[in-house]
Amino acid sequence: MGLENKIIWITGASSGIGKSLAIHLSQQNTKLILSSRKESSLNEVKKMCNNPDNVSVLPLDLEDYSNFSDKVQQAISVFGRIDILVNNGGISQRSLAKNTNISVDKRLMDINYLGTVALTKEILPHFIENKSGHFVVTTSIVGKIGTPLRSTYAASKHALHGFFDSLRAEVHQDNIKVTMVCPGFVTTNVSKNALTGDGTPQDKMDTATANGIHPDRFAKIMAKAISKEKEEVYIAGAKEKLGVYAKRFYPKLLSRMIRKLSVT
Repeated sequence: MGLENKIIWITGASSGIGKSLAIHLSQQNTKLILSSRKESSLNEVKKMCNNPDNVSVLPLDLEDYSNFSDKVQQAISVFGRIDILVNNGGISQRSLAKNTNISVDKRLMDINYLGTVALTKEILPHFIENKSGHFVVTTSIVGKIGTPLRSTYAASKHALHGFFDSLRAEVHQDNIKVTMVCPGFVTTNVSKNALTGDGTPQDKMDTATANGIHPDRFAKIMAKAISKEKEEVYIAGAKEKLGVYAKRFYPKLLSRMIRKLSVT
């Protein structure tokens, strides 16, 4: 199926993967609703889209998930319905578990997991009523494999896989699809914005992130996976993809390899 004429709501749309995905999807005759905390940045993304008249900006903070009922109604009212929700917003981590304040663990889970789940649950009745809908979730290769300095980030992404795999089975009869998108390293500010043990941003880019896939290329592959309604897709370098299969078939070998990764 194609994405033409689909109404697509993207969280985390002000930068990185979300920004590139919005611009790419705007070239496919879609209608878009763009959300993140940064309204000014969203308006800049809107200007970059192919047809700004078909793009609406709706500020949203995933950490403040108590008011999502109103946000969902606002989103639906823009174009009359939502066909696809892209749960792309989130934040990363760069700190050892032993050095991470529990308040940082809570914030990571609130944004990455509970915020995403809360938004999903609020729009789910709309999808069920329409007997149509598609949840797309940006998780991570770390949602399949835990690595150093990312303990709670990995936990939040693992949790998303558990929730949405279960949800997929529950809503299959309502013609609702779920696509899990697992990025490897992508050249965005995710590592610069990653939380350290005391909750402050790392404020520097990891070498692996700097050498990752360009977000524009990532967005094209992601859009194709959404169009094909794939259940799960790994958009990553060869080493990251190999790690997923090593975890499945050679878990002890992978554990030894991961132990050799830098933890400083």
